[in-house]
Amino acid sequence: MTANVAVIGAGPAGLVVSRWLLSQGLEPSIFEQGSTLGGQWTAQPGRSGVWPGMHTNTSRILTAFSDLPLDGDLVFPSGADILDYLHRYARLFELDSRIRFGARIDAVARAGRRWVVSHDGIDEHFHNVVVATGRFHTAFVPPVPGLDTFTGSAGAVTSYEYRGPSAYRDKRVLVAGCAVSALEIAADLAGAGADPVVVTQRRQRYVLPKFVAGVPSDHRMFTRYGALADEALPTDEIDRQLKEIVVESAGSPEQYGAPRPAESLFAAGVTLNQNYLPAVAEGSITIRPWLQSVDGHAVKFGDGHIEEFDGIVFGTGFTLSLPILADDVRAILNVDAGNLDTDRYTFHPDLPGLAVMGMWDQSGGYFVPLELQARWIAYTWGGVIAPPDDAQQRKAVAASRSLGPRKTRMNLAAITFARAAGVEPRLENWLDLRRALLFGPLAPSCFRLDGPDALPDAAARFAREAAAFGAITDNALTQREHNYWSDVEQARALGHSAVSGK
Repeated sequence: MTANVAVIGAGPAGLVVSRWLLSQGLEPSIFEQGSTLGGQWTAQPGRSGVWPGMHTNTSRILTAFSDLPLDGDLVFPSGADILDYLHRYARLFELDSRIRFGARIDAVARAGRRWVVSHDGIDEHFHNVVVATGRFHTAFVPPVPGLDTFTGSAGAVTSYEYRGPSAYRDKRVLVAGCAVSALEIAADLAGAGADPVVVTQRRQRYVLPKFVAGVPSDHRMFTRYGALADEALPTDEIDRQLKEIVVESAGSPEQYGAPRPAESLFAAGVTLNQNYLPAVAEGSITIRPWLQSVDGHAVKFGDGHIEEFDGIVFGTGFTLSLPILADDVRAILNVDAGNLDTDRYTFHPDLPGLAVMGMWDQSGGYFVPLELQARWIAYTWGGVIAPPDDAQQRKAVAASRSLGPRKTRMNLAAITFARAAGVEPRLENWLDLRRALLFGPLAPSCFRLDGPDALPDAAARFAREAAAFGAITDNALTQREHNYWSDVEQARALGHSAVSGK
């Protein structure tokens, strides 16, 4: 009997997992609360934090799945381009007919050895459930005394509610936060006539332009080498290497007139943005310490400075929220503590038949790791690979609970899922691609070289994608790359890490 699977959500995660479930002969039914597919990329108010005119901060090659390249010449496509891509992907794998639009899920609960999905007044039973509702829907606003008294004409909103700069022209705007959404919005406002634009932040992050010397920065920052080095080298050395990439690409924020960040990049954090620091340097954006209180139009900052504003935009992150899960499921996953206690962000041994997709927090784009996570789920339930070992799962869950909420990097997540799915490319099989596989972009095509569903043209595709922006054009390591990789190989030889692909 073919197993039926409920997939909750028709955004990128729900679509890609449905494609791979179908490849294993499983029967996904996709439940979508909205009227169209795409998740965040629909740009619909109330469903999406993507505003009209927004472009990705991840490059075209890394914002796609392995079966369908993202066409066009734009390095950083618009939100509309990504939505069109997702529609084409759904058509390619005939997913449209499997989506139930307007389906409001009331609960996902256990029912013996199966799962029950309650929606629209009915209960349906499924062998398996994938929760792919998206992580970025419940905006977090830190407590600020007097915020409820704010009387600015443009109001106080979150980045999830921001619909573009037109409503803020000639207005005084305060943007709170220092991560991607805050800096994107601040630069957006500064370039479209808001005056002044002030950013309030708890700490100064390093800022990496998304495009440097003709190469997208996510091709440099999120490499397989970086994932292997993370396992083999001391944390302070990883910190040093990543900071070296950032500072050599863009300098340090204080050179632009911003505050000086902590010496450690890990302590300070890093945000990808093209226009923010230049706007600070030319005075279009002013930086203040964190806001201390609000009184009507007036905002008081930590340094005692008081300034009046017409609008406040909070780009202060999101809270993990999975209200559709039954109380006992939420308790097992520890959701109410803001965590998700799972084995590698996906499974829990006490919840067989349930998988959670795309709920981890990371820097870098989600498309590549989402596809790899989808393949792991599909291969596990389809019997292509053995299910995770119970003892190892419990160890992973315990580690997740111990570490608590945390941020990872795109390359670390991608390699984690690639290994779980058995599709991490083996260096010894592709000596002519060795440099690209280590220091090139983690393009989706490189995960079709080895393992289940390998493609005969994957090597040629990956070679083209690795060289697309001129960073990787041959197989000879630069001196720095050679030194970095030698350190990792030495550490591995001494047994400091257990890395697949030996």
